Amino acid sequence: MEADASAINPALLGREVQSFSIDSREVQAGDCFFALSQPEYQNNCFNGDFEDSTKYVVAAFEKSAIAAVVRRDRYEEHRAELGKYQDRLIFADDVIAAFQKLAHGVYLEWNKTIVAVTGSAGKTTAKELTAHVLEKSGRKVLRNIKNYNNGLGLPITVLNLAKDASYDVAVLEMGMSTPHHEIARLCRITPPDFAVELNVLPVHVEHLGSIEAVARAKAELVEGMKPGGTAVLNADDERVAAMRELSKGNTITYGIEHPADVTARDVTMNGFGETHFTLNTPNGNAEVVFSLSGKHNVLNALAAAAVGCGFGMTAQEIAGALKTVQPPAQRGEILHFANGFTVINDSYNSNPAALLSMVQTLLDGGANARRKIVVAGEMLELGEREKEIHRATGEKLAASGIDFLIGIRNLAREMTESAAGAGLKETKFFASSAEAGEFLIGEIKPGDLILVKGSRGVRTEKVIEKILEKYELENKSQAVAE
Repeated sequence: MEADASAINPALLGREVQSFSIDSREVQAGDCFFALSQPEYQNNCFNGDFEDSTKYVVAAFEKSAIAAVVRRDRYEEHRAELGKYQDRLIFADDVIAAFQKLAHGVYLEWNKTIVAVTGSAGKTTAKELTAHVLEKSGRKVLRNIKNYNNGLGLPITVLNLAKDASYDVAVLEMGMSTPHHEIARLCRITPPDFAVELNVLPVHVEHLGSIEAVARAKAELVEGMKPGGTAVLNADDERVAAMRELSKGNTITYGIEHPADVTARDVTMNGFGETHFTLNTPNGNAEVVFSLSGKHNVLNALAAAAVGCGFGMTAQEIAGALKTVQPPAQRGEILHFANGFTVINDSYNSNPAALLSMVQTLLDGGANARRKIVVAGEMLELGEREKEIHRATGEKLAASGIDFLIGIRNLAREMTESAAGAGLKETKFFASSAEAGEFLIGEIKPGDLILVKGSRGVRTEKVIEKILEKYELENKSQAVAE
């Protein structure tokens, strides 16, 4: 698993590496390039077939990379072109494992606080809220960019500490999609001081087999935290609440509906983008004005608040931080258009609970809307019952009070047909997000309130792109980012 030190040219040992890269297109002068290949991906439980990047080692050296880490068997296959670079190659049995071990070493040298966040939904939003709250307390915070939350994304993030060790804390999202102990592996790279558990939902059941298996996989975060650390648990999710038994140290609970250490009371939504609630914490109470909408986002805010409490912040300090939060891209963005309609862009991910939660957000804030339109992509990785789940979700949508359901791709047809059968008068199904977007831009009327919700694989952001091509935002400074 380790790099073969005996195979490293002594001249390399005195060279200063500027950064580390796994993408030859991003290599810069002074970088060390890690050439990944299919055996590493398989050994480290990545699904799918991946390109052998050993063939890009020469390109990396042409961009002035200092060194490259390669598998010896891959080197033998590419000896003709790599032979002249042999003194700049570092051989490893498993390049991904070497990359992760390097990240662990950088973490050990840095040796400061890790806040790790996992859950079936809301990880990125909760991570961003937590990082924001801690930054407002004066700390310098490292966090994953985008959703870099797996066995490659997390090390990429952590290796930034080799370039800048001045960060006070790292807030790291940790994800999983297989039964191969991905979160446990991530915890070995950066053992959490704070283990934040958001929820357990029937996501990735296709690979894990049951929601109980999902819960066991998520619980690896609490099991993997440092002795004496703090588990931050959602008291409103019974499977998460049960993880208290696994805590190796302190526990801080948060919730809305169940007794908890950190709670939100008197939650009200004054239109989209303005949620009010009273924050109750062991460190005092405060009134919060929050720019994200929906109960699920209040829970995400409470998770961030619980971490803030663990760092000794007062309720007033946390409330002040939450007041300045902006929604992450494609996760509940509120887009107001000059033509008088509003779109909620929640295109990043979807599952039945998340979809229905966002629909409730639509209904809570849309009392005066002309029509409440839901654009929903098919939901992925739901296992053997996927058709049944889509049909059950369609029935719930029909009963919810929305006016129009547009389904996108494959299994979403089950959802729209079920909703129509349950009495929803207006439904449409489209094979792609681009087709749905073309239809919708001809259908929108002033006063409409539209939710666009989908998994990344369905690319529902293309619906948003179509709308933005035709209609102007009310405030042109609003941005829609990847």
